[in-house]
Amino acid sequence: MTDARSSTSLDALFDGYRRFRAESWPELRKRFESLAEGQAPRILVIGCSDSRVDPQQILGAAPGELFVLRNVAGLVPPYTPDQSHHGASAAVEYAVRVLKVERIVVLAHAGCGGVNALLNGAPPEASDFVVGWMGIAARAREAVDPTLEGDARQQAGEEASVGVTLENLMTFPWVRERVEAGDLALTAMHFAVRDGCLRCREQSGRWSAVPVG
Repeated sequence: MTDARSSTSLDALFDGYRRFRAESWPELRKRFESLAEGQAPRILVIGCSDSRVDPQQILGAAPGELFVLRNVAGLVPPYTPDQSHHGASAAVEYAVRVLKVERIVVLAHAGCGGVNALLNGAPPEASDFVVGWMGIAARAREAVDPTLEGDARQQAGEEASVGVTLENLMTFPWVRERVEAGDLALTAMHFAVRDGCLRCREQSGRWSAVPVG
């Protein structure tokens, strides 16, 4: 049975679709027609499931330009080719080995709930899966300066979690092989929800804002 609240949320989705068809589809129709034959994105973006952080919107990408993996805190576990279910690893494999992307961007963001759970403990309602999932980034918690507090501590945790995902990506032999051959680049980014600032981590480890205008 559909209650009034769920019906309202479904109506909002349909309204959004109608706006898409009326406002965006006429301009995008030819692009989607060409994409019906297949995709060839050059970039894999690994980001958080957070509703405020849409990689395609933030990076101004058109349909078909980004292959996107989103999960809690934008994590990738180490390479473990067993018979368990590995959604994140499967997406990385498809992007790197089948689509042959040229760059992997790991996009963190301010106010990440997953990182907050890592640093301060998850709420009881998120104990079945979130706690274990965030265990992937356990060493990020140890990397955060214990003297930091509040937003500074949170941001440090987000940046350290990106570092964990980048390190884990390099445990995939076919990622490491392509990186070392110069055919694949790994990039870390961080998006500030409040002011829209995008920062990129340089090879030195220093984070700097991406220029605008």
